[in-house]
Amino acid sequence: MVRAYIMVKTAAGKSEALLEATRTLPGVTEAHVVAGKYDIIIEAQGEEVYDVMHSVATDVRDLDGVADTRTYICLE
Repeated sequence: MVRAYIMVKTAAGKSEALLEATRTLPGVTEAHVVAGKYDIIIEAQGEEVYDVMHSVATDVRDLDGVADTRTYICLE
């Protein structure tokens, strides 16, 4: 099992709606609004790195109001 954290920068006023949208995506185990450089942090899991990168990260970037993302794959 591969785990990753996806940091999401949102457009102004979009964090709450995007939080709910990200929580419904396949592979997302947790998502939270946070203070700092990014607005939402998502924890995701998949069988392979490709699953996380393609399914979750691509789906997140396609949501309306997402300005930027960074994906960090766990090495443990």
